[in-house]
Amino acid sequence: MPDHSDPFRHHPRLRDKIIKPELSRFRTLDFSVIDAEMKARGLPDTWRRSDEERETSRLDTLKDRWGSDIWVFAYGSLMWDPAFHFSEVRRASLTGYHRRFCLQSEVGRGTAERPGLMAGLDTGGQCNGLVFRIEAERLEEESHFVWRREMLMHSYTPEFLEMETELGSVEAMAFVVNRDNPLLLPPMSLEETARRIAGAEGFLGPNIDYVENLAASFELMNLEDDELFQLRDLARVYRAGGESV
Repeated sequence: MPDHSDPFRHHPRLRDKIIKPELSRFRTLDFSVIDAEMKARGLPDTWRRSDEERETSRLDTLKDRWGSDIWVFAYGSLMWDPAFHFSEVRRASLTGYHRRFCLQSEVGRGTAERPGLMAGLDTGGQCNGLVFRIEAERLEEESHFVWRREMLMHSYTPEFLEMETELGSVEAMAFVVNRDNPLLLPPMSLEETARRIAGAEGFLGPNIDYVENLAASFELMNLEDDELFQLRDLARVYRAGGESV
């Protein structure tokens, strides 16, 4: 009999692959330190959402969800570092959206001089990932960390979308690309994407580490994304050869 109190009951191999929330850097972010660093780099005060703006977004998004469990869809680094406590994790597939390395990173995984690329959820196609369930009684506390994690900057907009899991369909909150974000880039070739990733590094580390971690999570979960694996392999080649844009 499965232990229904075990968040990893469906995927026990993930138990040691997902960072425990209390160990996540996103749970203890000191915004004053980060703001000072960004100011030293020449970024304007508007580089991130204000605390008030972020809180308004959280309350507006969840206003009809209090008292219920919610699912959160992970398609990027949220897969291995969610930063919030969850009671269940499942593999999930979303139709109508796809993962695209379309967000220019001038802070975490790159600089203004050599920007990196982060994944966003864009319209069209299909996207595989994970869904995490937050229980109703923990939603108020843990949703603060979801917003600190995903809504710090202007990259995403939260939406509730229907997606499939092996145990049936769920409605999950997904962070899709914000069309008003000035760092949203138009489509580019696989080769150009790989070159940018190979040559970029920010305060969170090399851009290629983000892609390596994402591909490793997909291999562990037996999730399909041929383009992701091609991108990782090509970025490795460019980084080994010192090529970048």
